[in-house]
Amino acid sequence: MTGALTVRNGLAAQPALATVARYGIWVAVAALFVMLPQVFRSGTALTMMSLMGISIVFALSYNILLGQTGLLSFGHAVYFGLGAYFAVHGMNAAIAGGLPLPVPAIPFVGGLGGLAFAIAFGWVSTKHSGTAFAMISLGLAELVGSSALILRSFFGGEEGVTTDRTRLLRLFGVGFGQQIEVYYLIAAWCLVCMFLMYRFTRTPLGRMCNAVRDNAERAQFVGYNPQVVRFLAFCVSGFFAGVAGGLAAIHFEIANSAYFSAAQSGNVLLATFIGGSGYFFGPVIGAALVSYLQVMLSDITEIWQLYFGLLFIAMVMFAPQGIAGLLMMHRPLWHGRGLPKVAATYAIVLPPALIMLTGVALVIEMSYRLAVKAAEGPRMSFFTVPLAADHPLAWLSAGVLTIGGYVLFRLTWPIITAAWADAALRKGQVR
Repeated sequence: MTGALTVRNGLAAQPALATVARYGIWVAVAALFVMLPQVFRSGTALTMMSLMGISIVFALSYNILLGQTGLLSFGHAVYFGLGAYFAVHGMNAAIAGGLPLPVPAIPFVGGLGGLAFAIAFGWVSTKHSGTAFAMISLGLAELVGSSALILRSFFGGEEGVTTDRTRLLRLFGVGFGQQIEVYYLIAAWCLVCMFLMYRFTRTPLGRMCNAVRDNAERAQFVGYNPQVVRFLAFCVSGFFAGVAGGLAAIHFEIANSAYFSAAQSGNVLLATFIGGSGYFFGPVIGAALVSYLQVMLSDITEIWQLYFGLLFIAMVMFAPQGIAGLLMMHRPLWHGRGLPKVAATYAIVLPPALIMLTGVALVIEMSYRLAVKAAEGPRMSFFTVPLAADHPLAWLSAGVLTIGGYVLFRLTWPIITAAWADAALRKGQVR
């Protein structure tokens, strides 16, 4: 009898532990958002973290299409940009009319703007999938982008539309004039949107999005209309993209045609794919990484977008599941306790890989200097090291770093293979 009670109590405790673990993650994320400004106090860090929060919401909204429903869009920035414009016009209307509209409600206005146009454009574009959907999304992006320069009364032409968030209704005495206040507003909306989008993936509609992604014909065979499923997912994605646009409007206090650009759509595609569209937290990692690299690399080199392209190509070729896929690949090693040994081999592989990448970067920078910046002369600096891009010794050094680093990197591959084989053996013994 005692044994039966023990088993029953243990079974009853499992759902409770699962619930605590599930919601404990969100509590930990909220605590992280609160503590980050206490660690990184500079204005640059606050701005970067705010941009990361906006990018996370935008990337997760895009992943509802790409990762959840299998729809590759080349124009998702349309709903981001329209959300920003609706947010700016909403703020200006509230200021002019003296309406009691606080700043924290503005992202919802942007979300409604994104949702409205997602409904208008989505029913047409979701009639198709695959390449046809991608081309329609690209055409809609070009249509809205060109309209932004024609309909000046709404879009403000090339200059855009500006606003002043500090003139809105103060909430609990907070005027959102300081960057730290804007950061916490973005962090709060980011946390709420992350939770809501995660819960969406666990709803029956979210599961049907996965079914339509994997096999639309079978989903239709069991009684579901694939177009309706794609359309509903498109509307949800458009709403959260509009929320991200509203957050951007609050942060920058301006909305202009750059929000509709192909670069904006390309950045969210890069962030989602690099992070890993197959996992919910993949776009979160990708958005944070891409935002960080945009801010940091733009201060180091003028051709930072080229490095983004090379990173994207490398992920497609060697890690199509993204960074999240690489992390989840190591998950089984926890049970066999083989992770420390595999991590130790990575410490051996990392130095030659960095040497090789340094050589490649040096070749790219010197080529750019000679081909594009020839009028400024061959003198340049690479990581504060002065050199001449036309000197043979500089090219010899770049070749030695690239080829030598690759040879050393290639010699370490058997070490990784052996470590993974040993980890797999230990896992089998534990089972």
